Amino acid sequence: MPVKNRFAEMLPEITEWRRDFHQNPELLYDVHRTAGKVAGLLRDFGCDEVVEGIGRTGVVGVIRGKTDSAGKVVGLRADMDALPIFEATGLDYASKTPGKMHACGHDGHTSMLLGAAKYLAETRNFDGTAIVIFQPAEEGGGGGREMVQDGMIERFGIQEVYGMHNMPGIPVGHFAIRPGAMMAAADQFDIVVTGKGAHAASPHLGVDTTLVAAHIVVALQSIASRNVDPLKQVVVSVCTFRTESEAHNVIPESVLLRGTVRTMDPEVQDFVQARVSQVAEGTALALGARAEVNYMRGYPVTMNAPVETGYAVEVAQSVSGQVNADAAPLMGAEDFSYMLNERPGAYIFLGNGDTAGLHHPAYNFDDNAAPFGASWYAGMVEARMPAA
Repeated sequence: MPVKNRFAEMLPEITEWRRDFHQNPELLYDVHRTAGKVAGLLRDFGCDEVVEGIGRTGVVGVIRGKTDSAGKVVGLRADMDALPIFEATGLDYASKTPGKMHACGHDGHTSMLLGAAKYLAETRNFDGTAIVIFQPAEEGGGGGREMVQDGMIERFGIQEVYGMHNMPGIPVGHFAIRPGAMMAAADQFDIVVTGKGAHAASPHLGVDTTLVAAHIVVALQSIASRNVDPLKQVVVSVCTFRTESEAHNVIPESVLLRGTVRTMDPEVQDFVQARVSQVAEGTALALGARAEVNYMRGYPVTMNAPVETGYAVEVAQSVSGQVNADAAPLMGAEDFSYMLNERPGAYIFLGNGDTAGLHHPAYNFDDNAAPFGASWYAGMVEARMPAA
């Protein structure tokens, strides 16, 4: 495939960009160096328009094809931010900033989309307009939501939008995708349990919030096991249990519980939100305490449109011939979901080989995957907007 051959030629350049980003990781919206380099490269490539500051620190490039007979516009998205992790790879291009690391491969995503942008600006062998989207703050900051709320979709007339993420455990050059729910909605909750503090030698004089909170933790597990259809995915995890006392002999006045809920279905999400409050408040009441629940909606379900998923499969098949088109959904979350809520599109996984897992201190993006990913990005533009 000509696109793939071109990206094999470009691999040293894409690798150089990627390793520079890897050495200089930035968090959330504070991606000024990364965004500045992206914008500069897009201008060097000859993009027709480069706009900075979309969604605070996002960058958007516009590349017009040789023709535009139908007014078609396709968006391609990559994320730019890193994670607050101390790197443990020992690489000669490891992070220069202690406590910050590209442990999820966003350096690779950004570099692959830059490669695709350079190729598309060189060839322009399509009928329509390609929009390349470089997003900040995917790692919990909701940068996708911010770019959407900043009017990006309407401003650039995007009609379809496609995204990609590398995936350790899948061979390099292989792709995985599914129609419908691809990744889960991710909500969070804080539960403050208030009782009556007492000396541990006289528990009958207090209301033991540690005991009450422990009952709430156990009772919350009944939501997945007894309240939701077993064929529908849901995870309720309590991840923080914190009392106001560190003493061995003090029954604390209050306990803080924090956790996350993952769902694949909006109706299940609504039900679980209500049920978390009911279980926590009811359990506390039964044991003489009070529970206050703060439930926070997070990233929505990443929902692949069926028709557009088919297009993504066809392009991936043409790139490598290795596509799992019925991959299992993941309970992780992804804020590309905000863009998919606005326009039809699809999100695909690209194999990163036998490496450490995402968000692990020893993770590293495999540069050999870059030609496949860049080819898929560019291929989506050429396939969805074939030259007239």
